Amino acid sequence: MADRSRDEGYVDKAGLRVAAVLAAFVEQEALPGTGIEAPAFWAGLAELVGGFTAKNRELLAIREDLQAKIDAWHLARRNQPHDHEAYKAFLGEIGYLLPEGEAFEIETANVDPEIATVPGPQLVVPITNARYALNAANARWGSLYDALYGTDAMGPPLAQAGYERGRGARVVARSRVFLDDAFPIAGMSHADARRYHVKDGALLVDDHPLEQPEKFIGYRGHPRAPDAVLLCNHALHVELVFDRTHRVGARDQAGLADVRLESAVSAIMDCEDSVACVDAEDK
Repeated sequence: MADRSRDEGYVDKAGLRVAAVLAAFVEQEALPGTGIEAPAFWAGLAELVGGFTAKNRELLAIREDLQAKIDAWHLARRNQPHDHEAYKAFLGEIGYLLPEGEAFEIETANVDPEIATVPGPQLVVPITNARYALNAANARWGSLYDALYGTDAMGPPLAQAGYERGRGARVVARSRVFLDDAFPIAGMSHADARRYHVKDGALLVDDHPLEQPEKFIGYRGHPRAPDAVLLCNHALHVELVFDRTHRVGARDQAGLADVRLESAVSAIMDCEDSVACVDAEDK
């Protein structure tokens, strides 16, 4: 590989010609804290580039050849009705479509639960927009009370500002119905609960256990009067927040101030579809 590291704006890193601004980002911001030293990173990257460049060029040439054949096929049939079977046969002839093989299963290891098993939405945001990225990260948790109160889920939203107690009471009642459905209590309803506490590692509600005790994950604060209780249903977490000094919690017989739901479980920082990161500063 030719040494062009003296070109303005570029530096040599293990034989690679790297934009100086990108190299500075990698060494000063990306690598610190990872335990990977800069020379080892660049050497590893150079090895990957050297090992895969020829194969990538070969695959790109195949892709260009396939695209040229597909373009020619369509141009030769301009203004003709689309023939699905003929088109499918043509794609098979040129190797774009391969014969269907035997049934098989794929098992992938080392995949984060948010991608593999947790049934929640994934948000895709442009990596160059900090506000969008922050909103996506914060969307992992949301208030059920706010969602019910501020939308039309409980009827038309209020036109005036301020807190309307009647609507707030309906929100609390509806949230208790959700808790009864997801985390039923043996012998009683969340609507009648006066005290949530932890004893011997189990959650008790007025001394009644959950019908499915394994849905209790943990708590924050004192076990006799937790500040928060963490539950889990279908791999998604629910946090019960207790605060008798809060405007809502002060009027609740159990001191329940909010019900927080785990929602958008992952944020994909996109460099391609929603934003084009081409230049070194973008990268």
